[in-house]
Amino acid sequence: MSAVNITNVTVLDNPAAFLNPFQFEISYECLIPLEDGECYLEWKLIYVGSAEDETYDQLLESVLVGPVNVGNYRFVFQADPPDPLKIREEDIIGVTVLLLTCSYLGQEFIRVGYYVNNDYDDEQLREEPPQKVLVDRVQRNILADKPRVTKFPINFHPENNEQSEQAPPSTEISETEEQPPPLHHHPSE
Repeated sequence: MSAVNITNVTVLDNPAAFLNPFQFEISYECLIPLEDGECYLEWKLIYVGSAEDETYDQLLESVLVGPVNVGNYRFVFQADPPDPLKIREEDIIGVTVLLLTCSYLGQEFIRVGYYVNNDYDDEQLREEPPQKVLVDRVQRNILADKPRVTKFPINFHPENNEQSEQAPPSTEISETEEQPPPLHHHPSE
């Protein structure tokens, strides 16, 4: 059983211009007390800039939310849009992925993935795209009704780690997803 569950994520301002900030209203619940003094959740929003090369991925925002006590919570998570200069020109138009993650004490326990379709806001531009992408005419559409949610088992009480065995993976997780793939996004690097 997870100590923290996301109960709802609403994508705000969607569809929107490519250069508009992202906004998500996130609701979650904390079911059991977390460690005193360290009960902050880290939320990240990551834009996948290229399906072939993760070096084009951009960490759009990382925030600590808390302290988190037992109860229900809701907040609006806002992040700047991706920097189009850090995306290959051929990857701006088309489908990509946006990842919303949450971690506790450096352990990612949930990842919500959304497909994002970027296309011109004008039919003529869609039919006859210019040679150079006109970013100010690109509109993004997050496919908010079809998120891919992946949950990872973590130890919410690491101080008990030496005294008890790690709990088995939750039934919410497929057996192939016991450990999250390493994130290659480090905001300080």
